[in-house]
Amino acid sequence: MKSEELGRHILVEFYNCNSEILRDHKQIEEYMKQAALEAKATIVESVFHHFNPWGVSGAVIISESHLTIHTWPEYNYAAVDLFTCGGEVDPWSGFDYLAEKLESEKTETTEVARGSFDKIRNFSNRDMSGVNFSYKTIE
Repeated sequence: MKSEELGRHILVEFYNCNSEILRDHKQIEEYMKQAALEAKATIVESVFHHFNPWGVSGAVIISESHLTIHTWPEYNYAAVDLFTCGGEVDPWSGFDYLAEKLESEKTETTEVARGSFDKIRNFSNRDMSGVNFSYKTIE
């Protein structure tokens, strides 16, 4: 069965990461930007914040949506969202890159389809008959 959607959103739990990497906001920003490029996304801008005494939160805004991260070095843990739109972008490539660079020993992922065409049509309060719903198709 085909599922038509605007985007894919991967929620990632990275466990047993290198805590020194998770503390380094400049390194985390570089890794997140490279993850966007690995996914074949187009970077618009990025913003990252280092918490005292540790931890990093940040976002890479891409033309195709965004990548976000929050790190807890004291637990060797990071939470990452990879939300991409468009048929050419592959969020799983970004995931693979980050798993390697954060030196994660264990990961858990959940992929969520975003913007189901059927739901947009069904829930819309306007006539959608003239709208082209061919943005992305995933089998």
